[in-house]
Amino acid sequence: MKKALALTSGTVAALALPLVAFAQLNNLSDAGTFVINFINNVLVPVLFAVAFIVFLYGAFKTFIVGANSEEVKEQGKNLMLWGLIGFFVMVSIWGLVNILTGTIRFGNTAAPATVPTSGVQVR
Repeated sequence: MKKALALTSGTVAALALPLVAFAQLNNLSDAGTFVINFINNVLVPVLFAVAFIVFLYGAFKTFIVGANSEEVKEQGKNLMLWGLIGFFVMVSIWGLVNILTGTIRFGNTAAPATVPTSGVQVR
């Protein structure tokens, strides 16, 4: 188990080296942009992939491995449930963040849209 963990962590570290090498920062704003881009482009897809893999593994345990064992079926159902809960939580947080940034107009310098009228001009 320790060998597999060491091999996996070594591989991940080797694959992450280009991110570190190209992460030259000129100021604090670049650091913030780098962190936000890392979260959006690396962390979020990895978390969605983990939730999807947990769901698939739960389905595998429920329908294939646990065909004869109720205990294994129950473990698979729990994994599927936690995978779906993970998806729901991530999508909910993503939606709330988009609502907040849209409401506050965070990062958007465009003028607010005008309210459409029915053609009646008020003088």
